[in-house]
Amino acid sequence: MSAILRIALPLTLWLAGFSAVYGLHGLICAGGWPGGRPALIAAALAAFALQVALFLGLRSRRFGAPSGFVRRTSLLLGIVAILATIWTLLPVAVTSTCLPPG
Repeated sequence: MSAILRIALPLTLWLAGFSAVYGLHGLICAGGWPGGRPALIAAALAAFALQVALFLGLRSRRFGAPSGFVRRTSLLLGIVAILATIWTLLPVAVTSTCLPPG
């Protein structure tokens, strides 16, 4: 794995998870899907689990960076991405409601 990939992957994965969960939320609201809440929670949990797995992978000897700077930067961005995942996906998975058509 290249250094640029190690640095870019945590926030890229967060962006993909954010887009997927909010896109699913839009589909649930637009289609009136009654069983959508469990799917939304499952998608948010999957995004969180992928972030944690990536962070653990970046800490490992196999996928970790040999350079100290790249290793510290990728791990810091991994922590930021985990916190961003919790901060942005927890509210939509737990408390979001669809607005009624105007």
